[in-house]
Amino acid sequence: MSSLREKKSSTGLNVAKTILKVFLRTLAVIGVTVLLVLILVIGACFLAMHGPSPAFRSQFAMFAYETSALKWLPKLFLGNDEFERIIAENTMPEAADGTASNTDLIQIPAETVADESVPPIVIEEINGGTYHGYMMIIQDPSTVFVGTVDQFRQGDGDVVKKFCERYNAIGGVNGGEFVDMGSYSYTACPVGGVISQGQALYENNDVGKWNLVCLTFDNKLILLKGYSVAQALALNVRDAVHVKHETGPFLIIDGEPLEVPSVDVYGGGKNPRTAIGQRADGAILMCVIDGRQASSLGATFKEMIDIMQDYGAINAACLDGGTSTQMEYNGITVNNPYSPTGPRRCPTAFLIMSTEANTSYDALALMNGEGN
Repeated sequence: MSSLREKKSSTGLNVAKTILKVFLRTLAVIGVTVLLVLILVIGACFLAMHGPSPAFRSQFAMFAYETSALKWLPKLFLGNDEFERIIAENTMPEAADGTASNTDLIQIPAETVADESVPPIVIEEINGGTYHGYMMIIQDPSTVFVGTVDQFRQGDGDVVKKFCERYNAIGGVNGGEFVDMGSYSYTACPVGGVISQGQALYENNDVGKWNLVCLTFDNKLILLKGYSVAQALALNVRDAVHVKHETGPFLIIDGEPLEVPSVDVYGGGKNPRTAIGQRADGAILMCVIDGRQASSLGATFKEMIDIMQDYGAINAACLDGGTSTQMEYNGITVNNPYSPTGPRRCPTAFLIMSTEANTSYDALALMNGEGN
């Protein structure tokens, strides 16, 4: 009996040793793999920062600068002074305080909205050398407005799909800037000013020097630099969000593109982008470009200018981009947002209200060649 117990004890001890060995070997393999990946990443970053191509170095630095989590990475390899020099040389220029785009350049024919031969919403694929995305063209600018979370707070916002559900909207894109410090973010807390359907809903402080992307009561998109919410309302603005110049700059003002500072980087790194603009006939342009993926690295601000110009934008601006970039239409997320957990939550969105005309027309099906 004693011998049987000893045999069982010995067998159990051997099993435990075997399990421990397997565990330690697995841990060693994982550790070596992580170490190799880390070495490869560090090596790749070192080559990017100290390789023979100044253009690639600047491009990589700008890409990291426009993210919330990787701003520190270029400094690690370049040093603070060199990093700041690259940023200064390649940041998009700002419009002067007091700039207001000219709404007289937008002439909205009343018959265009009522013309049944003109599709109310069109979605087109966009392909460039390093990017893939979508352009949504909304014929009736009166249907576009700013939607918000149910309450601005230090917490989580909503994805555009949720905004559409809350407002019974047929589609839209993400909106303005929110609090994002890299180590923490409040995606339900906007930065700057927010106006929705004629109501002033939010303003950070009483200084009010915001970069506002607005729609007026006569359905014209206007870009305001250095304005408060009160000043925007005085200019007949019904909807507005603030955009951060570094990641959501103005692109085109009164038909003229903003000057791009560098032929190497073409204004910003290649990242996911969201933009909104308006044609001379009043049609609203909503654009999303996917990025940080093998199928689409992303677009620079210069490329966003080119895209919006190609579609006839008189005024255009980038909105918040990166993981926030998302386009929704008829219950479907049109683009492929860069995030393993799905689109990032936001405090605001530019939405398209459902009407009899656009709900009876399936722009996404038509784009996919399925008829209408």
